[in-house]
Amino acid sequence: MLIGAHVRDDDPLSAARERNADAVQFFLSDPQGWKKPQRHPQADDFAPAGVTVYIHSPYVLNVASLNNRIRIPSRKTVAQHAEGAAEVGAKGLVVHGGHVRKGEDAEEGVANWRKLFERQAEQGGFGVPLLIENTAGGENAMARDLDMLARLWDAVGEFGAGFCLDTCHAYAAGWDLESAVERVLAITGRIDLVHLNNSRDEFGSQRDRHANVVGGDGTIDPALLAEVAKSAGAPVIVETPSEGQAADIEFLHGLA
Repeated sequence: MLIGAHVRDDDPLSAARERNADAVQFFLSDPQGWKKPQRHPQADDFAPAGVTVYIHSPYVLNVASLNNRIRIPSRKTVAQHAEGAAEVGAKGLVVHGGHVRKGEDAEEGVANWRKLFERQAEQGGFGVPLLIENTAGGENAMARDLDMLARLWDAVGEFGAGFCLDTCHAYAAGWDLESAVERVLAITGRIDLVHLNNSRDEFGSQRDRHANVVGGDGTIDPALLAEVAKSAGAPVIVETPSEGQAADIEFLHGLA
């Protein structure tokens, strides 16, 4: 099992060594901004170091949005970050599913996701796979409920869209973690990455507050998280509080 952590972006390789991580995930620019990423100073160093890389796109992106002032820059920024991810040899770019506003037609949000892939396909596709991540809350979210995820996948699956399963988000959204992997695979046919996060809040809370897999204030049994990781059969990234990440990774390495 390939195991890593979301780390600071200034020196991911040192962070990987500190945590005994096989992989790292980080941002290429401000996660709350629209700035085009610059080439990362360690871009050429990850492969020789044997460290697998994933990039997370900025949180502000919302490909599904019906608001042109959000959707259009979101499309542009996704393409820019996919290019930047390719430069560091990343295995994928994680993108949240996004949402439409109250009263808007969710099918239009799905159609906007499809248009993203269609337009990029005309230009040769993305430099790395896009890994759509499930989200914790939002009544009009594209990837919170499994039935909505199925509608989204009907629209984008043919373009090779990948999937990132976040356990905290799934738990907060009311998914049964014991069956989550099986149900997701029935929809998407794939899980490319697992964000293995505990939750500070109770089941179905729709709150996205991560806790360490072990030794923290999580409400999910670490043994259940371990089962999710093993059954998914995909690389694992912990997006947990940094002070406990080494212990989280040690716990997960012990499962191999």
